[in-house]
Amino acid sequence: MVDQGEHLIYVTRDTIPMLKKIKQLYDFVDATTAQIQQSHPEEVKCHPGCGDCCHAMFDISLIEACYLAQQLTDQDAPLDQWRQAAEEAQASFQAQRQTAGDPAKARIRCPLLGPDDLCRCYGGRPINCRTYGTPTMIEGQGHVCGLSGFQAGGDYPTINLAPLQKSLFEYSEAIAPGHGHQRFTIAQVILFPQRFLLPPADK
Repeated sequence: MVDQGEHLIYVTRDTIPMLKKIKQLYDFVDATTAQIQQSHPEEVKCHPGCGDCCHAMFDISLIEACYLAQQLTDQDAPLDQWRQAAEEAQASFQAQRQTAGDPAKARIRCPLLGPDDLCRCYGGRPINCRTYGTPTMIEGQGHVCGLSGFQAGGDYPTINLAPLQKSLFEYSEAIAPGHGHQRFTIAQVILFPQRFLLPPADK
């Protein structure tokens, strides 16, 4: 059961096939970004320890939260040790949402970012993390990492985020009809992983 404010979402057996679908979606995205990096090695600046995208403010879909929770459980992550970082990130996220500032300019350290500036659950990272260093587009607006070498107005392969977000919505809706639009933070997954996991009787 996922509790977000006054809404209750029940995670059921239908989560299992959707977790397989999102893994396939992640594999497709990873292959696409790898192709862009291979064709534009000077422009894509991503490397272990950069961590710029790990300070961006964004939320994730229900299916991404479920996948991340499962990954954290599978690797037996020491979530209690990450609680303080998650609580600080969640407080910063909530404070930022109450301001009139541009969330795209907000800087919040992801609680999955370790002291070595490496992701503590790289295999479970959501779509935003997987596409960050490459040119993306949604609702007609292009975006690119400010540290990259991609130049404004250049002709580069671009990942359209709209169909990816549509798939995430559909997968989320499949496991919680009527709640596919709800969003969560990575901090919430760390603080309350059991809310995004199948109950024991369903396994």
